[in-house]
Amino acid sequence: MAVRDRVRIGSEPAGERGRGRRTKADDAGKAEKAEKAAVVGLVLAAVATVVWSGSFVTSRALHDSVPPVQAAFWRWIVAIVAVAPFAAREVWRQRAVLRRHMGFVALASLLGVTVYNTLVNQAGLSTSAGNMGMIMAASPVLMALYERLGGARLGVRRTAGTLVACAGVLLLVSKGSLAMDFAAGDLWMLAAAVCFGSYSALLRRKPAGIGGLAFLFSTFVLGALMLLPAYAVSLALQGGFEPTVGTVGPLVYVGVFSSAVAFFAWNKAIALIGAARAGVIYYLQPVCVALLSLALLGEATGPAQIVCMALILGGVMLGAGRGR
Repeated sequence: MAVRDRVRIGSEPAGERGRGRRTKADDAGKAEKAEKAAVVGLVLAAVATVVWSGSFVTSRALHDSVPPVQAAFWRWIVAIVAVAPFAAREVWRQRAVLRRHMGFVALASLLGVTVYNTLVNQAGLSTSAGNMGMIMAASPVLMALYERLGGARLGVRRTAGTLVACAGVLLLVSKGSLAMDFAAGDLWMLAAAVCFGSYSALLRRKPAGIGGLAFLFSTFVLGALMLLPAYAVSLALQGGFEPTVGTVGPLVYVGVFSSAVAFFAWNKAIALIGAARAGVIYYLQPVCVALLSLALLGEATGPAQIVCMALILGGVMLGAGRGR
């Protein structure tokens, strides 16, 4: 019996060591998988940010040829056509889940599709593409504020970053005047930033049963349907626009790339790394917009705008820190 005990006791450490090796291997595999997911998420967030930077430039370029509501409506029609071949089967399979969470999908459609992009187009009528990009850089700060409202502690760094970034935005839209003489386009962009920040925060609550493509396609369709009444009013009051290379080309860009590609990349990035971390990449947008608007529209960035850009970027980077 003593021999059996010694055999049993002697055999246990080998088994434990085997399980230990398997546990360490599993942990290493999980860590590697998480690291790859983080890299993919950051790359997708960067893709969305760069592509969306181009959409601000196209919105500004179309300001005198396509009414804002009509530009938004046709953008989503193009996006629906582009996504439909890839998403239709998934939407059909998940139709019951989509019906069950229709309230969530409708709210996301309203914020991210119907209202946000229409406000961006409206802003393009009376402010520069560079200003549009810099004001939108405040969106990650709004995401942090939503986290605080949800019960998360922001800490000293995030609070300080929020104040610095907001100061930069206020200086930008007021052109440095204490009288706060806002341009109409700057105010439209502030409203657009609120919508986008709300949409991004909402994505964290997306039901797990809804796939990425199904969610994307559903929001595009619902968003376009919500725009339809405003589109009809715009046609009646403003008339249509002439379909030329200068109007159709930018609409195809924003429909395929800024809508289908960028929204899919951004939604996937948030699913992989979260809104706050994806927002860090979004801070690069003002720089991208400034460079594109200079190259394509000839909009120069002055010293005052550079100072405001530094304040906004500094504030949001400070607010993104993990420190207290």
